[in-house]
Amino acid sequence: QVQLVESGGGFVQAGGSLRLSCTASGSISSIDRMGWYRQAPGKERELVATITSTGTTYYADFVEGRFTISLDNAKHTGHLQMNSLKPEDTAVYNCNARGYGPLQNFGAWGQGTQVTVSS
Repeated sequence: QVQLVESGGGFVQAGGSLRLSCTASGSISSIDRMGWYRQAPGKERELVATITSTGTTYYADFVEGRFTISLDNAKHTGHLQMNSLKPEDTAVYNCNARGYGPLQNFGAWGQGTQVTVSS
């Protein structure tokens, strides 16, 4: 069983930065894709960014060049560097990873980390 643990959330003022981490553990040979999602109170979960094992990235329009997603497959760890944070970035951020292990494919979600941006 593969587990994901996020860290790095917290409280920051508008314009500040945070670096989220997502570390996978378990029977993992490779992470094919990692994605970051967020859900603000009263809103649906939305995709923030994704990255593949080949380095192909995707960012939601609202990112506007402020965030950078990365993946270190050797360490089974991904990061989301968030700069120029805005109050509207306040949400619970979850990571999702898909890949394969020695016996089977996997898909897993982390428990989430809270990001709060004050104005």
